[in-house]
Amino acid sequence: MNLKSKTAIITGASRGLGEACSRALVQKGAKVYGLARSLTKLNKIQQQIGDGFTPVRIDITNATSIQNWVDDTFSTKHFPDILINNAGSGHFGKVDEMQQEKWYSMVDTNINGIFELTSRIVPLLKQAPKSSHIINIGSILGTLGNPEMSGYCATKFAIRGFSEALFKELRYDNIKVTCINPGSIETNFFEDAGVTPHEHMLQPEDIADTVIHILETPANMLINEVTMRPLNPNAPGE
Repeated sequence: MNLKSKTAIITGASRGLGEACSRALVQKGAKVYGLARSLTKLNKIQQQIGDGFTPVRIDITNATSIQNWVDDTFSTKHFPDILINNAGSGHFGKVDEMQQEKWYSMVDTNINGIFELTSRIVPLLKQAPKSSHIINIGSILGTLGNPEMSGYCATKFAIRGFSEALFKELRYDNIKVTCINPGSIETNFFEDAGVTPHEHMLQPEDIADTVIHILETPANMLINEVTMRPLNPNAPGE
């Protein structure tokens, strides 16, 4: 796919990997709708990278808000080419000590949020004259289980299964689906989850470069899953 003038939607775009993907796509000439809850952070990114980035303050778990934004933004003459489901949350701890609110929050953002947006964007992607692409950001913890991470692992295994099924469901509509499973990335995510970052973590730009490479593959070629991890991790599950 030639990314120039393509339209992309990226969730969790206000920081970390979502921000890095937004910057990389705008640099390639794409128009990016960056979705997140913090308009202040989104506006700051727009000031830095220009009008190719459109801030959208939204909660992806709110079905009504998602539907209204899609209806107001897109039409038969203006439709997206790329959807990157990146937004996610993580709470770690022993299952018998996990608060129900935190468990439900992970499920709501990591699984339900992807459904709410994807189910409304797929009909638009089908209108694209050439192939379009959905990239779901999973995790290395969607390929293996780690103690005290059962809830987060459950949601990431779900994303991986969703991606596999969706790829088979949409391939004949010329819609590519890719699941990317990164190991630990140096972003605020781990700090927010109470995990201490370390020097060997992947950088957001590393993943963003891979996203660009996948998007730019020929129309008849699909990379349906990629797993990335630090070469020298601090823990086996990274």
